Amino acid sequence: MFIVITVLIMLAALLLAFVVLVQNGKGGGLAANFASQNQVMGVRKTTDFLEKTTWVLAAAMVVLCILSAALVPSRQTMQDSANSGLNINTNLPAATQNNNTATPQGN
Repeated sequence: MFIVITVLIMLAALLLAFVVLVQNGKGGGLAANFASQNQVMGVRKTTDFLEKTTWVLAAAMVVLCILSAALVPSRQTMQDSANSGLNINTNLPAATQNNNTATPQGN
C-alpha cells in the first residue's frame, strides 16, 4: 500500500508541475503558446480549470503525504518480512560458556 501511495505522490507532483508551468502568469508563461487552442473552452474557462486543477493536485499531495507517513512500515515489520522468506532457525541454543575463567589466587 505504501508503494502505491508513493507512486501516486510522484504522479501528482509531475502533473502539478506541468499545470503550474502551463498557467498564464504575469509574464505570460507557457500558456501564451497554447492561446490558439483555447478557443474551444475560452481563455477564462481554461484559466479557471487550471487554477482548480492546481488546488486539487496540491490538496491531493498533502493528503497522500500524510497518509504515507501514517502507513510507513516500521523497521520491525520490514525485518519480519525480510526474514519470513528465509528458513532461519531462531531457536538456537545459547553459546556454551568458557569454564576456564581466571580466579584470584588467595595466599
